[in-house]
Amino acid sequence: MYEWNEMVQLMIDWVDDNLTSTPSLLNMSMQLGYSPYYCTKQFHALTGMTLRDYVWTRRISRAALELRDTDARVLDIAVKYGFSSQEAFTRAFVKAFQVTPHAYRKAPRPIPLAIRAEVFSPYHYLIKERGNMRNIHLQQAEIKIERIPAHKFIGIWDGSVQYYGEFWDNGHDCDDICGTLTSMSNLTLPGQISQTAGWFYDNGKKGYLYGIPVAADYTGEIPAGMKCRDIPESDYLVFFHPPFDYLKDNGAVMEVVEQTAWTFDPESIGYVWNEDPPFQDYQRHYPEGYGYAVLRPVKKPLILADTGK
Repeated sequence: MYEWNEMVQLMIDWVDDNLTSTPSLLNMSMQLGYSPYYCTKQFHALTGMTLRDYVWTRRISRAALELRDTDARVLDIAVKYGFSSQEAFTRAFVKAFQVTPHAYRKAPRPIPLAIRAEVFSPYHYLIKERGNMRNIHLQQAEIKIERIPAHKFIGIWDGSVQYYGEFWDNGHDCDDICGTLTSMSNLTLPGQISQTAGWFYDNGKKGYLYGIPVAADYTGEIPAGMKCRDIPESDYLVFFHPPFDYLKDNGAVMEVVEQTAWTFDPESIGYVWNEDPPFQDYQRHYPEGYGYAVLRPVKKPLILADTGK
């Protein structure tokens, strides 16, 4: 049923692995067993972009990160990503980001990078494997304490939703938001995963957030449509599962971790929840590299001194 979702995802992965070479549609289509015409037709149907445009946007975005993070010459970066000259690269860069490569390197700012497309998800995998599902045995969530220093959080807080899917279905442009935050990944608070989701509480009502944690002294640009909030230092209970296979185990892993996170009693280890504003819960979701975790702020309970009265 979702054969082409999987096939197009293989095309996407192949393109991203070969951005510095010249992708051959013929070779790729031969590997998939379909004609180049049919491959490009299905790619456009599932991504909303032509294969040529996708390659272009991913190349210019990867080049932007190299401008930001390396000292390589602009010309060398241009040639590496398939541009015929520095002038052609500059024209493409200005078209994509409304700033020249030189100006961006001198003063990096949030720009809407093109993120890797995803058209084959754990949902599609489950449909494909229905009737032939393996018996998944997952370890229990680990529980540990982590102290996160005071920081700023730049992003979007939506009080009308509580879940990841609802958030993106509620008028938030995933490509634009995630692409812009990717351009700010160099600002991530040390020790934290750059793009972070989670939950916040407003007058007892739970909402969902998405953004990036940055240093407490950050004074740079805040992307349009986003806000910046100060988050105090706190201990967090971390409910964690180590790296796993995203397609096969994502749903099961998240269920194990979240069930533990939402039912755990912190008083059993000498803490109480500390989730009054501006504190907030965090999600870390990086399946193959980090794993999955839910972080909930805690504090030591206030113990009143015995006055003898």
